[in-house]
Amino acid sequence: MINPTVALIEQRISTNLFDTSHRLDDTEIEELVRLATRAPTAYNLQNWRFIAVRDAASKATLRELSFGQQKVSNAAVTFIVCGVLPRSEGIPERLRLFVEAGHMRPEMSSAWQEGAQAKYADPQAARDEAIRSASLGAATLIYAAQALGLASGPMNGFDADAVAKAFELAHDEVPVMLVAVGRAAPGNWPQKPRRALSEVLRII
Repeated sequence: MINPTVALIEQRISTNLFDTSHRLDDTEIEELVRLATRAPTAYNLQNWRFIAVRDAASKATLRELSFGQQKVSNAAVTFIVCGVLPRSEGIPERLRLFVEAGHMRPEMSSAWQEGAQAKYADPQAARDEAIRSASLGAATLIYAAQALGLASGPMNGFDADAVAKAFELAHDEVPVMLVAVGRAAPGNWPQKPRRALSEVLRII
């Protein structure tokens, strides 16, 4: 019997055609993001934000800034997945319950905060981490959607500066990816062939 998680990975496709009549309510959107935030982040930063674009006018704006891609407005919701530049001062609070449960010594939490502060003093390292965290969150969102019987289509074709301005992102938020989520319409391609493992894997 095929493991259901393996089947989910093998069956996922990047959806371009969505059922325009399908809607997602607040509870369904919240569950998608709850699952997406189970993704890992360095130092438990959880430095991401998810903007669920659902109303028609906002979708139309986002579609225009995404070079007219129809799936932005045809999907039930299109998420703007943002990475947030790391701020080390929030780490102790995010680890507090973990420390109180006895999983981590208090001094380790402080060491993580100091390590993050030193590492992300470099602006490029901070931006890289924001992009990394948002990408992990977006990937988990995609598989969460698949697990809940929904289709998804990730996109990097958009004007990031214009999206940041139109959707009033904070100065420390980087729009990394759009993820359209909804119910697939007929006519989508199956999963495209993958490269041979011999081309992408090296075992040492």
